[in-house]
Amino acid sequence: MTFLGKDVVFEGILTMEGDVRLDGRLRGELHTTGTLTVGEDAIVKGTVKAGILITSGKINGYVIASKKIKILKPAILIGDIRTPAISIEGGARFHGSSDMGANTGVESNRLSDEKVYTIQNLSADKCSDRQQS
Repeated sequence: MTFLGKDVVFEGILTMEGDVRLDGRLRGELHTTGTLTVGEDAIVKGTVKAGILITSGKINGYVIASKKIKILKPAILIGDIRTPAISIEGGARFHGSSDMGANTGVESNRLSDEKVYTIQNLSADKCSDRQQS
């Protein structure tokens, strides 16, 4: 695991393999194939790309997670996110748009017109009358 402590202030692009924990400040981009954990005191401004994002800190920017995003209290995430799965804990805040569609690896499951059936409008009384006949 790569650890970026509270005293770390970084501006630029970080690309890493494996799991990362960020407790400092980052302005720019952070890319990892593993899990990125953003600590409660961390501040990120920019783009984040990870396999899994778990945040309790502040993120302002664009986030892509190929597997899932977990926003834990007291996190504040402002920006757009793209992921196939998201969870937001009570007390955490998210302001932005989310995309959980085909571009995140999730296939679209659209209903075809062939699977739509018409159901007769019958009241409960009419249904019981039919059963007694």
